Amino acid sequence: MKVEQIYTGCLAQGAYYIESNGEAVVIDPLREVDPYIERATKDGVKIKYVLETHFHADFVSGHIDLRDKTGATIIYGPTAKPDFIAHVAADGEILKVGDITFTVLHTPGHTMESTCYLLSDEQGKEVALFTGDTLFIGDVGRPDLAQKISADLTQEKLAAHLYDSLREKIIPLADNIIVYPAHGAGSACGKNMSKETTDTLGNQKRYNYALRANMTKDEFIREVTTGLTAPPAYFPENVMMNIHGYESIDKVMQRANQPLSPAAFEAAANEPGALLLDTRQADVFAKGFIPNSVNIGIDGSFAPWVGAMIPDIKQPILVIAEKGREQEVVTRLARVGYDHCIGYLQGGFNAWETDGRETDHIDTIHVNEMAELLQKDPSIKVLDVRKASEFFSEHVIGAENVPLDDINNHLAEIDKNQKYLVHCAGGYRSMIFNSILKARGYDNLIDIQGGFKAIKDGAVLPLSDYVCPTTML
Repeated sequence: MKVEQIYTGCLAQGAYYIESNGEAVVIDPLREVDPYIERATKDGVKIKYVLETHFHADFVSGHIDLRDKTGATIIYGPTAKPDFIAHVAADGEILKVGDITFTVLHTPGHTMESTCYLLSDEQGKEVALFTGDTLFIGDVGRPDLAQKISADLTQEKLAAHLYDSLREKIIPLADNIIVYPAHGAGSACGKNMSKETTDTLGNQKRYNYALRANMTKDEFIREVTTGLTAPPAYFPENVMMNIHGYESIDKVMQRANQPLSPAAFEAAANEPGALLLDTRQADVFAKGFIPNSVNIGIDGSFAPWVGAMIPDIKQPILVIAEKGREQEVVTRLARVGYDHCIGYLQGGFNAWETDGRETDHIDTIHVNEMAELLQKDPSIKVLDVRKASEFFSEHVIGAENVPLDDINNHLAEIDKNQKYLVHCAGGYRSMIFNSILKARGYDNLIDIQGGFKAIKDGAVLPLSDYVCPTTML
C-alpha cells in the first residue's frame, strides 16, 4: 500500500493518491489530472475510484476529466446529487481497492454531503482518515458555505450537524489513526488552520478546540461560527461547476494557447469586457506595466486572489506573464473556474515596451521614506489592505483598514484627490489593490515596499498593542 499526499500551496489543498495491488484511488483531485494518470501508469496500476469528500467551493475538481480519461468511478457520499454519472455511496459502505478498503463515513456539517473515507490496510487495521473539509489540523470546516446552495440551511444548523458528525463518527476512532485533510493554513474553507498538513487523531482530540470532550453543542456552534467573514465571491460558482460539470481542461488550454503580438494583444484588449491580467512579481510590475492591467502575481496565493478579485468567472482574460510561464497561469486560472483566457502577450511586457507602446507605473517607497513623508505632511493617509483580523491584531496608529477582499465595498471611502500610502503584510496584496485602483483612475497611491513586516522591523512608526487574532479570515 502506498499513500501519497499531493499538496498544492497556492490553494493550500491536499489531494491524495493511494494504491494497492494493481488498483488506485485519487481523493479530491485538482483540475489538471495528467499527473495522477502518470503516477498510476508508472506504478502499473488502474485508477478504480475518484473519491470526492464533498462539492468543493474553493477549486474545480478534476473528477470528470479523470473519470473520462481512465474509466474510474466517481464516488460521493450520501445525499450528493451530481448532474453526471457517479456512485452515491451509502453511509458505512465498503469500497475495496486492491488489498485495502475504504469505509464511507457520512459527516454532514461543512456541507450536507460531506463525507470522510476511513482507510484500512491489508490486515484490516484502520490506519488513516481522509477528512476533506470536515476536520482540519487545528480546525474544522466552516459551516456557512452550503447556505448558498439551500435557503433552508443556516450556519447554525450546519454547525449543529458538524458537532454530531465529529462526535458520532470521528472522535470514537482510534487515536493512532492519521488524519489527512483537504486543506491547510491559507485556505478560506476554515478560519484558523495549522500549517501542518497531517496529524494523528489523538493529537487533534487533545489540541483541536472543536474536539474538546466537554464542549456542549451550543458552545461548539458559537465557537465555530465566531470570526467568520463572507466567503470569496467565486465559491458558489465553483460549487455549481463541481455539481453540474464543466468543459474539459484540455479544451480550456487549447483555447488559451494563443500567443498574441503587441498589436494583436492591444486589439484584443480593446474588446468589450476583456481583462488584462499581469502575473509578474509585484516589484517588477510596479516599474512598468500595460495601462489598465491588474497585477495578481503567480508566485503568491494566485488562484484564490483571482477568485476574490474577478467577480465574473466567464470574463475574457488576456495574460501578461513571464516568458515560459503562460501555460502555468492558464492552468492555475482553470483550477478556480476561470476558463475563458483568450490568449497571452507573446514575449511578455518586454515585447510591449520594445514595440514602443504606452506604459504606466506605480510609485513605491521604502519604510524610512514613509516615515519622512508622514512627518512632513500629516495630511497623507495610510491604507492597510490586510484582513480585518490582521489589522485588529496590530497596525500603524492612525491607519485606515480597507481589506483587499472587500475593496468594492470601500471605493466610495477612497478620495481620488487624497494621497495614500498603501501596505499589506509583505507587498503582494497591496500591489493588487493599487493596480485595481490605478485602472479606475486613482493616481495618488504609493506602495510601501515590504509591507507591514518592513514597517514593524523598521520600528520608525508607532504601532498598536499586539492582540492575538482569533481567526485568520
